Amino acid sequence: MPYKILGRHKTKLFISIILIWFCGITYYLTISLNEDNVQKLKKEAHTLGASSQGGQNNNQQFADNNKQLANKDFDVGQPVADQQGLVHRLQAANNFHRSSPPGPTLALGTVRWQDFKSREYVSKTALKMGEDPYRRNKFNQKESDKLNPDRRIPDTRHFKCVSERYDISTLPQTSVIITYHNEARSALLRTVVSVLNRSPPSLLKEIIIVDDFSDSVTIGEELKKLEKVHVLRNDKREGLMRSRVRGADAATAPVLTFLDSHVECNQDWLQPLLQRVKDDPKNVVSPIIDVINMDTFEYVAASAELKGGFTWNLVFKWVSMDQQERLVRYANPISPIATPMIAGGLFSMDKEFFNRLGKYDTAMDVWGGENLEISFRVWQCGGRLEIIPCSRVGHVFRKQHPYTFPGGSGNVFTKNTRRAAEVWMDDYKKYYYKMVPSARVVPFGDISERVRIREENKCKPFSWYLENVYPQLKVPDDEPTQFGTIELLGTNPAMCMDSIGRGNGGEISLLRCHGSGGNQQFQTNGQNAIAQSKLCFTSLNGFADQSAIVMKKCEKLNQFQKFDISNNQLRLMKSNFCVEKKHSLNHLTLATCAHSDAQHWKFRMTKLF
Repeated sequence: MPYKILGRHKTKLFISIILIWFCGITYYLTISLNEDNVQKLKKEAHTLGASSQGGQNNNQQFADNNKQLANKDFDVGQPVADQQGLVHRLQAANNFHRSSPPGPTLALGTVRWQDFKSREYVSKTALKMGEDPYRRNKFNQKESDKLNPDRRIPDTRHFKCVSERYDISTLPQTSVIITYHNEARSALLRTVVSVLNRSPPSLLKEIIIVDDFSDSVTIGEELKKLEKVHVLRNDKREGLMRSRVRGADAATAPVLTFLDSHVECNQDWLQPLLQRVKDDPKNVVSPIIDVINMDTFEYVAASAELKGGFTWNLVFKWVSMDQQERLVRYANPISPIATPMIAGGLFSMDKEFFNRLGKYDTAMDVWGGENLEISFRVWQCGGRLEIIPCSRVGHVFRKQHPYTFPGGSGNVFTKNTRRAAEVWMDDYKKYYYKMVPSARVVPFGDISERVRIREENKCKPFSWYLENVYPQLKVPDDEPTQFGTIELLGTNPAMCMDSIGRGNGGEISLLRCHGSGGNQQFQTNGQNAIAQSKLCFTSLNGFADQSAIVMKKCEKLNQFQKFDISNNQLRLMKSNFCVEKKHSLNHLTLATCAHSDAQHWKFRMTKLF
C-alpha cells in the first residue's frame, strides 16, 4: 500500500513538471514573436516615414508594394491583428501625415481591408434563387458579386505614364468622398478597396462615405470599421448634391476627391490629379473614365481623345477632339486635356476653392445638371477643368437609374438644368428654352444666392465661355434649325440629294446615300430655306413648270428659295409646284404637285435647337 501511494505521488509530480515546462516554452515563444512583430512594425513605420521624404523612391516603393498585394490570393477575412493599434501609434510618432497641417480629425476605422470579412459582407444581400440580377441595381449584380474586392484590372494608361514620377512628399493630401443610395455591396466595397489598395497611404487622409438614406443602414455601418473610412448617414433622402456637400464639410484634407460608388481606381490614379491641383489650386481635374461593362464587369479602356461637351438641350455628351487638337497632342499625349465640361462623377478640387465658389447648388435635387452647373461656374469664375490622361478610373455605366426621382426624373433633371441656365447662361439661355420648350413651365426655385456667388467672385459672362472654352458649340441664329439628308422614298438602294460640290449655280443630283454627310447634308432654317454652306435650293426659273433646282447664294427675301417640307413633299411656297426627280435625267425640277413617287421625300433631319 505505501508503495502504491508513493507511485501516485510520483505520477502527479511528473505531470506537474511537464505542465510547467510546456507553459514556459509557450511563454518564451509568445514573447519572442511579439518582440519580432514589434520590431517589424517599427521598421515598416520607419520606412513609411522616411519614404514621405524620399519622393520618387517612395513612389516606386508604393508601386512595388501594390504589385505584391495584387499577387496575393483573395482573403475571405481573418481576425483583426492585435498589433493594429501599434501601427497607428508608430505612424503618429513618425509624423506620418506630414503633408497635412494639424486640424480636426474624424473617427476612422482601423481594420485593414485584407482582414475585412468581404465574402460575409457581400453575401448578406446575395441574389435569391431565380431573382433577376439587374432588378436592384440595373447592372448585373450576379457578376459583380463574383468578383474579388481587389481584383486585377488592366493598366490602361499610355505607356509614357509609367515613367512619370511624382514627389509624394510635396503633394497635398486628399479626402475621398463617396455617396450612395442602395448601392450593391460588392460594387461599393470594390470602390473602397480600390482606393485603399491603389493610393499612396501618405496621400489618402480619409474616405468619407455618405449613405443617402439607403433602405438598409448596415451597408455603410459595416464598412466604417475599415481603415481610414468614416461613414455618415442622412436621416432623409437628400440627393447627390447635398450629400456631397455634407461629405465635403466633414473632410479634413486640403483636396476633395469625389467618386461614384461603383468605380475601380486604376494604378497610380491619384498622384497625377493631386499634382495638377498642387500646380494651381484653381485646376479642377478628372481622370479618364474607363468603362466597366454593366453585364460582364469587364474593364475596358476608354479613348484618350475625348472631352466633355453638350448641345443646347444641356445634356452632357463626349466630344471627339478635332484633327488640329490631335496634332497638337501628338508631341505630348499625356498632357492635361482642357475640357468644357466634366462628367461630374469623378474629380478632384481644392477644398478652399470649392467652398469659395459655392460648393454645389444645394437647391438641386437627387441627380442631374450638377456637372453642367459646376463646369460653367469653374470656368467662368477663374478656374480650369482638365482631364488627366495618366489618371484612370473605371466606372459602371448603366442604361437607367436604379433609384426613384421624387416628382419624376424628367422634372427633376429639368429643374436642375434650368437653375444652371438661369444663373450662368445670360441671354444664351433662350437657345436652351427653344430646344426644350417644356422647361419654361417647370419651377426652378430661388436662385438669388447663386447669383450672389457669381457676383462676389466677379465671374465672366457666358459669351466669354463660348468664345474661349467651347467655341465648337455654334451659337444658333436664324439658321440652321436642323440638318440631315433628303432621301427619295421607295428607292433601293436608297438615293439621296447630293450637291456634288458644284458650287454656285450647280444642279442637285440624286446619288446613292452614303450616310457620311458632306455634300449630302443640308440644313433648314426659320426662313424656310434649304441650304448647304452659304448656298440655298433655288428654282432657277421661278414659279415655272420644269424649272431646274440649283444651288444659289442664299438671300433672305428671295421667294424662289423658300420651300415647305411638310407631307413628305418639297413644295415651292406660294405655288403648287413640287420638287421631283426628272425621269430622263438625274437631276431635280419643279412639276405640279401630284404626290407621285418622284415627289415623295424622306427628310432625315436632326434638330439643332
